[in-house]
Amino acid sequence: MTDTVPAGPPISQTADAEGRVELVQGAYPADSRFANDDLKPVPLAERRWTTYNFVALWIGMAHCIPSWTLASGLIALGMDWKQAVFTIALANLIVLVPMLLTGHAGPKYGIPFPVFARAAFGLRGANLPALIRAAVACCWFGIQTWIGGQGVFLLLGNIFGGWADASEVAGQPWTLWVCFGVFWALELAIIHRGMETLRRFENWAAPFVLVGAVVLLVWIAGKAGGLGTLLDQPSRLGWGADFWPVFFPGLMGMIGFWATLSLNIPDFTRFGRGQRAQVWGQTLGLPTTMTVFALFSVLVTSGSEAVYGAPIWDPVALTAKADNVFGLLFGLVTVLVATISVNLAANVVSPAYDLANLAPRLINFRTGALITGVVGVVIMPWKLTSSPELYIFTWLGVVGGLLGTVAGILIADYWIIRRTVLHLADLYTPGGRYWYASGWNWRAVGAFAVGGVLAVGGSYSTVDAEGAKQGPFPVDGLVPFLKPLADYGWAVGLASSLVLYAALMASGRRHQTA
Repeated sequence: MTDTVPAGPPISQTADAEGRVELVQGAYPADSRFANDDLKPVPLAERRWTTYNFVALWIGMAHCIPSWTLASGLIALGMDWKQAVFTIALANLIVLVPMLLTGHAGPKYGIPFPVFARAAFGLRGANLPALIRAAVACCWFGIQTWIGGQGVFLLLGNIFGGWADASEVAGQPWTLWVCFGVFWALELAIIHRGMETLRRFENWAAPFVLVGAVVLLVWIAGKAGGLGTLLDQPSRLGWGADFWPVFFPGLMGMIGFWATLSLNIPDFTRFGRGQRAQVWGQTLGLPTTMTVFALFSVLVTSGSEAVYGAPIWDPVALTAKADNVFGLLFGLVTVLVATISVNLAANVVSPAYDLANLAPRLINFRTGALITGVVGVVIMPWKLTSSPELYIFTWLGVVGGLLGTVAGILIADYWIIRRTVLHLADLYTPGGRYWYASGWNWRAVGAFAVGGVLAVGGSYSTVDAEGAKQGPFPVDGLVPFLKPLADYGWAVGLASSLVLYAALMASGRRHQTA
């Protein structure tokens, strides 16, 4: 089951002692319309990211405003702080598994996510998962940039005063638009310099943001004379029958936070020195960082409750209460570094490669990044964030389930069907073994369709205390009998598509050899 038909020409590639594969010169036509310099395999000499680089990458991505507030959502559902931190830790251990499985192809073959997806979906079919992933990333980029701009606006307003009273343009103070625009331009300026600049930025951003979190904890603990009362609040759910109906949907939500990266992690691991670097780097970087960061947020917020009489989960709002210019400036720089760090790595790198895959001759990595920046503004993130029903239920909920479906297909193809063996030249060559039917593997498309329906077909809206529907979906679900699966969309999509794709490919192989 290693290869698929048509077989295509012989593959010209070499492997070093660690199993890292490299193409020989001229292995495929230089004018291939499915390749450009950014999509080609990274040469062995340029695969030099170390364990620290991957740890720093995850610290830089995890230490952002949205991840800081994850625990607050779980506590609002009735958990105590220990249950909330436990749920976040378990979720990140679970999502680490597909991260490592899909990340394996990066250091071995030096290829980005959209090229990796060609093995399963076909040279043209890979645009389907790539564009879904790109769409999510573009929206996240715009939202993170808006959140970062708001943070800069708030902190600068406290330093200089009067910013919030500026005349309005399109319903917002013009000073907020300036902060948003400058923040947006700074992000694109960094990513325009390429992945090596991103690596260097993440290397120093990670420890800086860690220091910022520690400083915030020490500051609030000093003002509170302790860590406050939030840590003493008991769970409203206990550990019995009331806990589990909240725990499992909450767990899926926490998994969904990084589900997007479980797809395109090869975009980063392709620069790794080897499997040891990416495995240890991600294992040390993701679950530990997210758990410690969640614990920090709980401790700091508990201290804020003791000082201000109510818990303040937003770190920007809490930093704005600093009573000296130095504290405000330090908070401003920390917000800038933290938000830029996660936004570039999580929300610009992926669509830059995905868009390049759409038209390699016209779009390179830098052009794709610029398009991402433009789309991130065009989608008007200030409107998306003002309507959580629109964004969370309609957009993230549905697309999160679809991304889990794609992950299941990629894992099944790479680990079960091909046993991690890829023929690099054919990933760029029409007519090769990954061409399937005119560039599309319809078995992958079929598995995606079925898995997607199972994952998101039961999407439903809840009702508030007055009985009003919260969200765009029917209360009984789009497909009522699938409603019980809706709270587990990512896991359902991943598992169902993995099993179905493996079965379809195995069946096709038997028919071809019969």
